[in-house]
Amino acid sequence: MNSNNVQQSMYERAVEVLRVNDRGHYTVPTSGLYPFQWNWDSCLVSIGQQHIDEARAWAEMKTLFEHQWDDGMVPHIVFHEMDDGYFPGPEVWSTGRKIPTTGITQPPVAGFAALRLFDRAKDTELANKEAAELLVKIDRWHEWFYANRDPHGTGLVALIHPWESGRDNSVDWDIALDRVPTEGLEPYQRRDLQHASADHRPTAAQYDRYIWLVQHFRSLGWDNSVLHDASPFKVVDPGFNAILIRSCADIAELASRLGREDIAQRNKERAAFGLNALETLWSNSLQQYLCYDREGRELVDSASVGGLIPVIAALPENRSAAVAQRIDELSKSAKYLVPSHDPTDERYDSKRYWRGPSWLIVNYLIADGLRRAGHIELVQRIESSSLELINQSGFAEYYDPNTGEPCGGSTFTWTAAMVMEFISNAA
Repeated sequence: MNSNNVQQSMYERAVEVLRVNDRGHYTVPTSGLYPFQWNWDSCLVSIGQQHIDEARAWAEMKTLFEHQWDDGMVPHIVFHEMDDGYFPGPEVWSTGRKIPTTGITQPPVAGFAALRLFDRAKDTELANKEAAELLVKIDRWHEWFYANRDPHGTGLVALIHPWESGRDNSVDWDIALDRVPTEGLEPYQRRDLQHASADHRPTAAQYDRYIWLVQHFRSLGWDNSVLHDASPFKVVDPGFNAILIRSCADIAELASRLGREDIAQRNKERAAFGLNALETLWSNSLQQYLCYDREGRELVDSASVGGLIPVIAALPENRSAAVAQRIDELSKSAKYLVPSHDPTDERYDSKRYWRGPSWLIVNYLIADGLRRAGHIELVQRIESSSLELINQSGFAEYYDPNTGEPCGGSTFTWTAAMVMEFISNAA
């Protein structure tokens, strides 16, 4: 079978994964392990859905934002239907929503996704209508971030729970997470280990602290005006902030095209302020960005992919070139790009979630930034490596960057969506 036929077959299989995980007006990441609607999954999946059905792509994001909180936050999970196969479920969060949601958020890729859908739209009437409605809601979400997660006006927002990062058990969080107590923790039973190997998932000690934070925030009534200061875990993630900066810039562009100069100006200012502040997270020794532990008041010595994702923002040329060089160096110790942690670090774990494995959604975000910065050869290597993983191991949640072994959940929706993007880019 020639390469074109291989890619066509891969594309058709990706379409089938999206179909299997489609619930009509939202998708689940994968049945069993993740049976609800996840925030940044949906936004990135919508980009893949547009290849199949434009209206369905807009509906994915529209459904997510129908559950935006009154204060502007967009929760990280919407529990559309009950399913006791997942923990922690809505009864643990107890956020008081008519349709239950969690009380924390996730990486704000919505602005990035909305502009991408708008740019590629064939049905311009539908795109104008849907984008105009989403624009206002995404702007409110951005406003929420800076009001509630950057209370001192630094230009950078903090995470108050590792799950908000999307990189749940990253080495980045170890020191700050150790600060989280476990006294008074209510008993609980994990469900994730019924669907994935324990060797691929966060440890029991990490999970105890994840759940303690949820129970702590619940005791405070999910009042976002107090949660930042009340959390013993407050970490500024450069990757998360860069995604927010890019989404602000993209929403500014979208707002200008739709005649909303008020929204455009606000988001231009946010993006510029955030980009300038991001420079405080640069490490000359590691030649990448680092997390900042706001509670411990120090940069975190951890060379994770969170420090490479910032290339998605409009970085200065010297910074994007340095990130490209770092990724090139990582390719010498990892067969499949881009590992979520530096393989030369003793804390690296090739199969455990975000402590080493490669993720196609991260590859997509990084490749997008590198393409805009002109590093085309490296983009092609990342995309080729991603498709090799699919050809070898199917549509897994993530992969061992040394062997290509599939890890976590299978038939994963956003993996399939990214495959559709990579194949389309190569066409």
